[in-house]
Amino acid sequence: MFGIKRITGNARIIERSIETCFTSLPSGASEEKTCIGRGFLLFFGTILAIGLLAGTVSAYNTPESIAAAGKLYISSANIDPTVFFTGEKGTATFYVTNGNANQSISINHATFGNKDIRLTSGTYDTSANIGPLQTRTFVFSIATDAAEGTYYPSFSLSLRDASDNLYYVTPVKVENTPITVSITDQPDTFSKDQKEPVTVQIANPRENDVKNVVLEVSGDGITATPAKLYIGDLPSGSSVNKTVSVTPGKETDLKVTVNYDNGDNAHTASVTLPITFGTDKKQADPMISNIKVTMEGSVYHVTGDVTNAGLETANAVTVTSASPAVPADPYKNYVVGVLKPDDFGSFEISFTSESNTVPLQMSYKDADGNVITSQKTLSLATATSTDKNAGQPSLLPVIGVILVIALVSGGYLYMKRKKNQ
Repeated sequence: MFGIKRITGNARIIERSIETCFTSLPSGASEEKTCIGRGFLLFFGTILAIGLLAGTVSAYNTPESIAAAGKLYISSANIDPTVFFTGEKGTATFYVTNGNANQSISINHATFGNKDIRLTSGTYDTSANIGPLQTRTFVFSIATDAAEGTYYPSFSLSLRDASDNLYYVTPVKVENTPITVSITDQPDTFSKDQKEPVTVQIANPRENDVKNVVLEVSGDGITATPAKLYIGDLPSGSSVNKTVSVTPGKETDLKVTVNYDNGDNAHTASVTLPITFGTDKKQADPMISNIKVTMEGSVYHVTGDVTNAGLETANAVTVTSASPAVPADPYKNYVVGVLKPDDFGSFEISFTSESNTVPLQMSYKDADGNVITSQKTLSLATATSTDKNAGQPSLLPVIGVILVIALVSGGYLYMKRKKNQ
């Protein structure tokens, strides 16, 4: 059509030129041949120009070039992230391969996107060649504000040597489901300055993997070990459990935060755990029983048993007396040792005191080495006195027997001597 329109237009120009030539001649002049000659020159010049143009176009769109262009294909395509959140940015990468073994393919324009998946970078508008059996990469920056769903933007590549372009449609998904963070294990209660384990589960319910996952634990008055933990990639449909040690200095809120990337887009998920103090139902619980108090001079002696009524082991159990009592030899304090649940041990301590009541102090260490101390008030009014000589046999009978033997022996010797005289 382009060639036909050009020929028709030029014919009209030639016609008007001949008419102008004849009109300008004086009446009766014989210059018709000159005007007709000019018209033929214009006509043949136009035909020659159109021929040259048509020859140039036909030189590109030959059957061979069209067949060669048919061997150009998309060998791979990649959308990152593979699943978007609404409002995110990403990249689309296409790998175009020339399957011809001996012929290059000329390209002059490439673009990607549609109304839902916007192109935020420029298009490829420079002419270039893809050599035989070579692959060229086209990378586009994209963004989307679309709602959840699947969209189908297209990649198009214009070819110089073929009348048709190369098109490739790839699906792009948008999903707004975040990763989840939850507390899966925690102590029944917390105690001030005592370390307790807290287990956090991080799960990825999305259709795509997320990367650069980092767990952070914080809170006012909280000491956490570790306070920050790098996890890395979290595949789609998977979860990971991480345990951190938490030591609260006061009642507060423990904040667990997970930072992660979807493509190059940063996201955050978090959960808060209230920290309140109370009595641990599982902790060791040493109890003193069977107490007996005796007094020897000014020194009190106390004996008894320590039983672990808790569910955990009590380490380094020690019993002593506290002020106003003053520990005295031989048992200023007594080390009972390790008491497992339902285990018991005996103790004996000694002290002096001018008060009728004294605190009996017991301490032990938990599994983390924390020292836990408790006291029990002990009344000394029930103390019984002890005599050091009590229970020892009397020497009087022995002395009496000795005296009798001596008198008998002496009398015998006296009578014997008198008889001999």
